[in-house]
Amino acid sequence: MQENLSEKAERASLRSPEKVMRLARMGSFHQTRLSFMRALLRCLKREKWQFERAVWNIDENGVGHGVYVASNGKHTYSLVCFAHDLPPEKRSDRVIAEEWDATFALYDGSPNQEEIERLRGNIPKQEAGHCQQTELVLARANRSVRLFEHVVDRLSQGRQPDQDMIDSVGYLMRTSAVYGNGKFGLGDRERVSDRPEFVGAFRTELLAVWLIRAFTTDITEHMARVANPQKAVKMDPNIKRRLGVGNSTGLGMAPFLILHPALIHRWIAARERALARVCSLPTATMETENQFADLVRRMIIGVDNWNTVDEIQQDRIIELRQDLLKLQSHIDRDNQPSIWEAPMPWKQLIHWTDSALSMEAQELVVSLVIEPHGELVDDLADEMGIDEAQYFPIKGGQTVGELLGNIEDHYRWALDINYEQSAESARFWYVSEEKLEPRLGERFEEPGAEKEQPLAFGRDVAALYRTLSPGDPNQKIAGFLLQNPEHRHAVRRVQTTSRLPYAEVQDNLIAADMRPIDLLRCKLSFFGASRFDPRSDRWVRITMYQHAPFPDELYQEGMDADDWVYPPLPGNS
Repeated sequence: MQENLSEKAERASLRSPEKVMRLARMGSFHQTRLSFMRALLRCLKREKWQFERAVWNIDENGVGHGVYVASNGKHTYSLVCFAHDLPPEKRSDRVIAEEWDATFALYDGSPNQEEIERLRGNIPKQEAGHCQQTELVLARANRSVRLFEHVVDRLSQGRQPDQDMIDSVGYLMRTSAVYGNGKFGLGDRERVSDRPEFVGAFRTELLAVWLIRAFTTDITEHMARVANPQKAVKMDPNIKRRLGVGNSTGLGMAPFLILHPALIHRWIAARERALARVCSLPTATMETENQFADLVRRMIIGVDNWNTVDEIQQDRIIELRQDLLKLQSHIDRDNQPSIWEAPMPWKQLIHWTDSALSMEAQELVVSLVIEPHGELVDDLADEMGIDEAQYFPIKGGQTVGELLGNIEDHYRWALDINYEQSAESARFWYVSEEKLEPRLGERFEEPGAEKEQPLAFGRDVAALYRTLSPGDPNQKIAGFLLQNPEHRHAVRRVQTTSRLPYAEVQDNLIAADMRPIDLLRCKLSFFGASRFDPRSDRWVRITMYQHAPFPDELYQEGMDADDWVYPPLPGNS
């Protein structure tokens, strides 16, 4: 009986899809303890994985290869790293680049020398090379030149890097692509999907990125030793841990949220259920109250080190800092009445943010509220995958009237848009012929609209509704589609999303004022990214694994595999 009451309280505390699934809010999401990087590191430590830098064959020019091995006793994975001497004029984060400072492959197993040579002939070419099923991930990275050179110079002099400079940049290298799931001949996900370590989303890719992070610090220490063998020192671990891996992500990632509705529902439903579980708690313990207060203080430090060149995001960061100070005052126990004495204080706190704080701050508070409650919510991290194939078949036995009811219940937002207005149909999604990457065109300014990808589901469901409305409500959908096959994708979409409330972005994805970066940020927040730095409304730089333990630190006494996302308070490592 108690379990049923808990489930009822959880459902009562869930936020509505109409509130959550709007682009402006999704574009304000922050990482949570359910994010994939954090779930991965918890898994690695729990299962006692072992790590080794098995090969380091890098010369005095910083050219060569290294191999990092990760093993759980049943399976072994090897990150094969190739370091290159890249002329500055060839360094570019754009997808059209053809050379990089470093290239990588996550290999399923332990490659022998013959395999290393095969990889050497292909991995540095990236898309132009030939990958096999043994390669699970393909990646490349470029140096953050100013910080990279600063760290090498300081270490070669026997000195530590400037901590403020490290905090302002956050990474020595940034990846411009991390490919997996069968792309370019890589091993399909089915190759590893039955392995418990990869039950979560994107864990192969994020294991590769975590090992890449170790390579980025190792190569700077190597270059420092080359420059001055007598005086060079290694980085202080507490400084080194402040370095993550940068990433540049563009439009190629945006359609993922649209094309995988069942999976996105699972991600967002897990996040919302975690919040609902916490909000349904009748009281807050003194321990969680104190942890939350410390998290707010730590996040204020994080905001102070969050730099961006984007004016919109910079304004949001300034407002966020003010909101965090407001939050800090609001949760002060000396206030009378104290929020902590109220019934269901976490729910009261979330309700207060809706009217008192900016949307950026509201969604950060969601993350902070979830954070101290690992025992209550961490199991949800294993429920964020799904077999999407079960939603592919169309239910031909459904009636037209039933489908119309589904549309009216779940797509009212789409029916209220006038797609005849140019501003509401200003864009179109297409795939670049050169790079086979998604792009966004301007419908009334550029050619190519005839190549449009079916991603504007709001418009297409509205068109389906107009076609269905005059018909016989008792007609079966199978018969309707025989007469109107152009609506198949919209019918499938409605039948899928009517069962999965968090599956659909409830905004017009071809409107003139649509910001694709909101889609990018939403997805990257589930990866566990931080320090979002938009470079336009179509691409963004982020940081991954900043403050996380390195492979050789994971089992050190006092090292927490999970408590690393928020910067440490002064005096703490």
